[in-house]
Amino acid sequence: MEKFPMTRAGNDALNAELKQLKSVERPAIIRAIAEAREHGDLSENAEYHSAREKQSFIEGRIKELEGALSLAEVIDPKKLSGTIKFGATVTLVDEDTEEEKTWQIVGEHEANIEKGLLNIKSPLARALIGKDEGDSVEVRTPGGDRVYEVLNINFV
Repeated sequence: MEKFPMTRAGNDALNAELKQLKSVERPAIIRAIAEAREHGDLSENAEYHSAREKQSFIEGRIKELEGALSLAEVIDPKKLSGTIKFGATVTLVDEDTEEEKTWQIVGEHEANIEKGLLNIKSPLARALIGKDEGDSVEVRTPGGDRVYEVLNINFV
């Protein structure tokens, strides 16, 4: 299987979530299922069915996290420099609206737009790869074409 890049912070966050699911969530749901079983007829027991559904979600998420972590190649952005690449924190200005935004290019399992973590597979990140400060980048988005200027590249 193919490895994929991940920052140390992203790897730590996924490991923390996995630990929480295994040591807290999983035992709690097992207790909830046992308690719901004590209420009798399982065919009409909403608590039991709800707990089993939650257990299914937790087990699926554990498998997903274990799979992601096993294929992750942890890359330390502090050891990188030069043009934009994985791990770079990039400040852009929209050439139409003059609005500045800062993004860090991260792996797909750690991406979070609200936190400024941009998926390396996104159209914007793909357009930014290899660019340098002062370069203009044209990106086709669902809302139309956008043009950004790269103001700053930082590897923190």
